[in-house]
Amino acid sequence: MQVILKTPEQIELIRVSSLLVGDTLAEVAGHIRPGITTAELDRIAESFIRDNGAIPAFKGYNGFPGSLCISVNTEVVHGIPGKRELKEGDVVSVDCGVIKNSYFGDSAYSFVIGETTPAVRKLIKVTKECLYRAIDKAVSGMRIGDISAAVQDHAESNGFGVVRELVGHGVGIRLHEKPEVPNFGKRGSGMQLKEGMVIAIEPMINAGKRNVRQLNDGWTIVTADSQPSAHFEHTVAIGKNKADVLSSFEKIEKAEAGNNHLTVAHESDTTEWPSKA
Repeated sequence: MQVILKTPEQIELIRVSSLLVGDTLAEVAGHIRPGITTAELDRIAESFIRDNGAIPAFKGYNGFPGSLCISVNTEVVHGIPGKRELKEGDVVSVDCGVIKNSYFGDSAYSFVIGETTPAVRKLIKVTKECLYRAIDKAVSGMRIGDISAAVQDHAESNGFGVVRELVGHGVGIRLHEKPEVPNFGKRGSGMQLKEGMVIAIEPMINAGKRNVRQLNDGWTIVTADSQPSAHFEHTVAIGKNKADVLSSFEKIEKAEAGNNHLTVAHESDTTEWPSKA
């Protein structure tokens, strides 16, 4: 499959879908609390997506049963919603995709329920910073490896492991298009970025080693050393001078701050992006 360059009109349609993902994650953020099941959060998300005239992109995708991927603690990504009740101290990564007007949007955010350790706070903060450092490289003329190296360098310099088996990807009329966007790599390597490319950048960072394994459910990816993991994701259009972030965390962060069951574990300078030149 070739990289499909998008017109400005198509990018705006992807923005609509991506902003709806952010709204959905904000709706979910308002309900996260000890005792709620991941299945209930999934139900809330599916209802919200459909009420807004869209389709949950993940539901039925290669047989996946949920509208959300909800990955808790040692689960990296692709956690299946179910009867599990969330509890104090859990790290909860919520990944969501929608289809609206035939175009996909995709974004993910990691939450912390209640009190947590300084180590987990650092993991969440650094993972979010990795995302924004990568976005700064999503500019025409740069290369995929510049994005990848930005994630890897920041994560590993803070002592964390970078998952290599899973990657970011192009977004458009399919959930996963070319190019692949690894979270590790060498500056100046890989495909050159061009205006019209739309990609999902999604650092998956482990508190311990980078190694992962898949559970018997055929979906859930967990850390091999049973250390926690974090995940943030934005859908981004490659820009001439700076990236155009099509998804948004703004409403999610407001919902997070307004939910007294959640700890805002990732205050950092990234909250100012993209106002920085």
